Amino acid sequence: MSKDLVIFGFERDFADTLRCIPMSVRMKLDECGIKLSLRQWSRFNYEDRYELCYRSTESDTNGQTYCHFLEELIRTRANEEPVYLTQAQSTEWKDGRSVPICLQKQVIEKALPPVRPEKWRTLTPLQRFSLIKLCRSGHENHNLPAALKEFDL
Repeated sequence: MSKDLVIFGFERDFADTLRCIPMSVRMKLDECGIKLSLRQWSRFNYEDRYELCYRSTESDTNGQTYCHFLEELIRTRANEEPVYLTQAQSTEWKDGRSVPICLQKQVIEKALPPVRPEKWRTLTPLQRFSLIKLCRSGHENHNLPAALKEFDL
């Protein structure tokens, strides 16, 4: 298990209860290829949520164990079969060299300062993942300005 749970400032309003899915878990869900609804998440008890937050996916074995654990939680707590993502999820967050176009578009639309490539390179993979998630189409994007500020962009 990893030692530290990263909860960003823009996520803090639910950090104590884990009532929403933290970005760190969302990244693991994408890595597993499993779609988890907020309704399913809400059926997990606090210990389940805590385990999903802290359990590591860093190695192939850990990743497979995490996926099996999550699948079983969905079956037992939500009384449903897991739903698997039909499309490969964006991995632009893994590339620290260039600022993704989706993020560039969002900062322009919101009249925010541009994200400079040299700053993008300094972000952690989880920070980059979070920014891309916050700027995807169909998302309200209300946390994007707060995340950019928090990440010193």
